[in-house]
Amino acid sequence: MQQPDYMESINACAAHYGRDAEAMRDFLLAGHASAMQLENRGPIAFDANGKLDQRILSAYKQYGFYVFTNVLHREELMDIEEDLEAMKKRFPTGPGERFAADDSPALGADCSAPTLVWSKPLGDPLGGSALANGRHEVKLHEPQAAPGSPEWAPFILLGSLQFSETCLRVYGHPQLLKIAEEINGKDFAPFNETLFIKEPGIGAAVSWHQDGTTHWDSPTFDEDVHGFNFMVQVYGSTAVNGVWVLPGSHKAGKVDIKGLVKESGSERIKGTVPLVCNAGDVVMCNRQLVHGSFANTGLERRVTVNMGFHRRSSVLNVMGSGTHNEAQIFDETLIAKRSEVIGYGIDARRQRFPSEAPYVYQPFFEQGLSYKWDADAKASLHDYNALDLSI
Repeated sequence: MQQPDYMESINACAAHYGRDAEAMRDFLLAGHASAMQLENRGPIAFDANGKLDQRILSAYKQYGFYVFTNVLHREELMDIEEDLEAMKKRFPTGPGERFAADDSPALGADCSAPTLVWSKPLGDPLGGSALANGRHEVKLHEPQAAPGSPEWAPFILLGSLQFSETCLRVYGHPQLLKIAEEINGKDFAPFNETLFIKEPGIGAAVSWHQDGTTHWDSPTFDEDVHGFNFMVQVYGSTAVNGVWVLPGSHKAGKVDIKGLVKESGSERIKGTVPLVCNAGDVVMCNRQLVHGSFANTGLERRVTVNMGFHRRSSVLNVMGSGTHNEAQIFDETLIAKRSEVIGYGIDARRQRFPSEAPYVYQPFFEQGLSYKWDADAKASLHDYNALDLSI
C-alpha cells in the first residue's frame, strides 16, 4: 500500500488514541488508500454541449461525492489566505465576547444571526447533543489537547460571505455555479455558506451525521432531495484533518448511525473514506451522505470554504428545519431575496477576474435583473444568513 506523505501527522494523530493508537493508525492509512482507488477524482469537465461530463455525473451518483482537482489557481488561494488572516485578527477573544484582541469591535459583534461557533480544543461540541436537530447522534473521542492550548478554538463561521469578499468571489465561480445548475436545475437555490476551521492540535471533531432533516419521509424523496455542498479546500485535506464519508449512503434514506458504530465496534465506521484533497481542490458532497471528521490532532491546518445549493422544488413553500436559523416557510419572496448573493458573487468575481466569462443565472436573466458588487451591496449582506434555506 502506498504511504501518504503526511505519515508524521498520522502518527501524531494516532498517539492521542491510547490503547487504540495502532487501530487508529491502520484506519487512517487504509482509508487514505481506499479513497485514492475510487474513480471519482479529476478536473472539472463539460462535454461538447456544455453539459457536465457523464463520467463525473455517474461517479457522483454512485459514491455521493466527487473531488474536482485544481479548481482554484494559486493567485486566488493567496487572496483567500490573506483574507482569512485578516478575519482571524477580528475574531472575538472568546465565546460571547464582543471585542477582538486589539479592543476593536469583533467580527460579527453587530450581527443578530449566528456567526462564529466555538469549541473546546479537540472537542466534539455537537456529538450526542440536541443541537442541529439532534442529528449528531454519537459523541466522538475528545483527545487531550497539549498544555498551553487556548481555552476555546474557533470552529465554524456562519454567514461567511458577509465577512469575506474572497469567499464571495469563490461563490461566483462560473464552473462551480454551472455544476450547481447541472445537478439541481437552472433555477437552483442557495442553501448556506460557512467556513470550517480545523487548526492543528486544537481543531474540533464533527460527529457522524447526515445533513438532511425535512424530506426523509417525503413522497418525492430521492438521493438529491436535500441538495449538496461544495467544499473548497484552502490548504488541502487529509485523512487526519479532513471529512470522512460513507460512499453510497446518500441513497439509503435515514441511516442508523448508532447502529453503524455498534457494528463497527468503534467510532471508526467500516467502509468510510476521507476526502483527500490538495489546496485548490473542491469536493462536491451530497448532503445525505453519512459523514463526519475527527478532532485535528495532526500537524496540518484545514480551512474549508463551504457553500451549498438546492433544487428550487426542495425549498419552495417548505417549512425550514431551523438547523441554521429560525424555522420559517421559504416562499418565493424569501428565496428571491436569499438568491441575491448569487448575483453579488458573480459580479465580485467579474471585477477581480475580468478575463473570465461570468456565469449567467437563469432566474435573473429571465427577469432582467442585474447585481453590482459595491459598498451598498456589501451592507445589504448584513445578517443575510438569517434567510438560509436549511432543510
